[in-house]
Amino acid sequence: MSITLDEKPIFVLGCHRSGTTMLMLMIGAHPRISVPEVAWYYQRFRPYLYSYGDLNDEENFRTLADEMVGGLIPPYFGMDVNPATIVDEIMADAKERSFAGIFNAVLERHAREDGNKPRWAEKSPNNSFFVKQIKEDFPNAQFIYITRDGRDNCAETLHSRHGLYNMVSAAERWKLFLEAVKPWRETLDPSEWMDIKYETLAREPEATLRRICEFIGEEYSPSMLDFHQSEVAQTRARVVKNPGGVSPAPLAEPVSDRFIGVYKELLSVKDQRIFAAIAGDVQTENGYELDYEPEELSEEALENFREQNGRMRAALLHARGHMRDSYIEWLVDQREARKRQGIWTDADVPDEFPIGDPNEDTIMGRGAPRKWKTEFGIPRRYY
Repeated sequence: MSITLDEKPIFVLGCHRSGTTMLMLMIGAHPRISVPEVAWYYQRFRPYLYSYGDLNDEENFRTLADEMVGGLIPPYFGMDVNPATIVDEIMADAKERSFAGIFNAVLERHAREDGNKPRWAEKSPNNSFFVKQIKEDFPNAQFIYITRDGRDNCAETLHSRHGLYNMVSAAERWKLFLEAVKPWRETLDPSEWMDIKYETLAREPEATLRRICEFIGEEYSPSMLDFHQSEVAQTRARVVKNPGGVSPAPLAEPVSDRFIGVYKELLSVKDQRIFAAIAGDVQTENGYELDYEPEELSEEALENFREQNGRMRAALLHARGHMRDSYIEWLVDQREARKRQGIWTDADVPDEFPIGDPNEDTIMGRGAPRKWKTEFGIPRRYY
């Protein structure tokens, strides 16, 4: 089942800390396009639809709608809704009884409340892993992928809230995103896929936004450069940064090129050599340079770095300012509860990406691998 919309949906993709939020805000400042906060729908629900049973069944469809609507942050995307009736309203608005039906109903609802805009876009970085599924659900979707110099990306990742804890893990994640979309940027039609560089957007914002508008078939609007005045930008800017960390406060300022080359201040030579060893091939393939030769790393050393990162993320999961996995873990627990109810069995689990993939925790957006949360006895807190 699929939904072909009169107004083509737009999906903004890119690795975390690559400028995806700034681009989201710019597109959302267009008078015809609504962009809510990050939905995280594809990674949290799409691979696990088997666990809801037949969606033609009213209760199964309601369960999926209730879980998708209930996890939005801020609550209900900040829309003016009645919590007692919103699930019924979304179900009634769904063009079909499917994941895509609910996804579209939520985004269209937000667009109506956002000045009754006729078109929606959505930005969840991890959608980069689900281009195939997005194309199945929304055949006329358009994709904009933003790439940033991997050294700057990793530098901010290592110094930001919700970041990673060593260069091996940061570089591997950056590389994972780019490798995931490589087949699509090479095969999709130019009317479906557009690549932009963070550096170009920061240095030439109006010219880049004009090219984006040409790609999506919209007239350029100067309001797109006023993105920093939006409620989402101002709210994100108020988030307290970690000591020594990178703050989202610049989202509440006009676009600037002052964050290009931050790696020179934030990364050691050792980290730059590790980055070159992990992701140097992808870095140069995407038109960026390297300052140092690769570090020699054994597989044992790599595994130690990965384990260190997983342990650190689990240990700090409930510290102030760090990622919390409460909603994701609640979804997993609900999935298991439906299994006990007989709604699905192991035979229903599809052989489908990313189920069973070594990077499944990363792809589904877990703040820390469940392995280490279990090892440390991290409490299953639901917020």
